[in-house]
Amino acid sequence: MSRDIDYGNLMHEAMRGLIRKVLLDVADRGLPGNHHFFITFDTSHPDAELADWLSDRYPGEMTVVMQHWYDGLEVTEDGFSVTLNFGDAPEPLYIPYDAIRTFVDPSVEFGLRFEQQDGDDTDEETIVEAPVEQVSEEPATLEATEEAKPAEIVSLDSFRK
Repeated sequence: MSRDIDYGNLMHEAMRGLIRKVLLDVADRGLPGNHHFFITFDTSHPDAELADWLSDRYPGEMTVVMQHWYDGLEVTEDGFSVTLNFGDAPEPLYIPYDAIRTFVDPSVEFGLRFEQQDGDDTDEETIVEAPVEQVSEEPATLEATEEAKPAEIVSLDSFRK
């Protein structure tokens, strides 16, 4: 029997771990300087928790912004919970790391995009560094956003056999 090294899943775990470490630091010490995050996630993920009116308004995915006001950030092994302001209405959210589609910090032109691969028997994801301009669409939190510059895209497909 032969086995392969599953680089795609290893990268998946590493990038989710990076997001976890960043959020742990922010939970402990707050957002430094101009750092802020645009996080797009799958609102239909079975472990995602959000108000019914938000899931009705954003049935596929939603982009939230952690910038000027957020509360109760708690980071776990599987995801994080945070309360964000949606037009003067604070709402708690729980976002599993597996539900995250993009994670962007436009202040330093850093972004990760987790693309779903539609296949017969696989749920593989491709992880690429995303251009900030692609994921800085109208955020669901209604907070003001800055004009972002694109970052370099890195595709893992060239490393797969």
